[in-house]
Amino acid sequence: MSRKPKKKGKLKLKTKRAAVKRFRMTANGKIKRGQSMKRHILTKKAPGRKRGLGAVVLVSDADVAQVKRMLLA
Repeated sequence: MSRKPKKKGKLKLKTKRAAVKRFRMTANGKIKRGQSMKRHILTKKAPGRKRGLGAVVLVSDADVAQVKRMLLA
C-alpha cells in the first residue's frame, strides 16, 4: 500500500472556536460582545447595574483588528 502524495500549497486557516462563541458580527460589519461581571457576587450590585450588564455592546476600536483576525472575518 502506498500513500497518496501530499498536495503542495497553503494550509487552510481555522477560526478560533472560543472567539466564535463570544463574538457576533452585525449586519454593518461591526463586532458585538457580551459584558462581563454578571456571573457571581451579584448581591452587592445594584439592580440597574445588573440590567445594564445584560446588554450587548460593541468591541472597542482598539480590539477590532485582533478579534477579526481570530474570526477570520
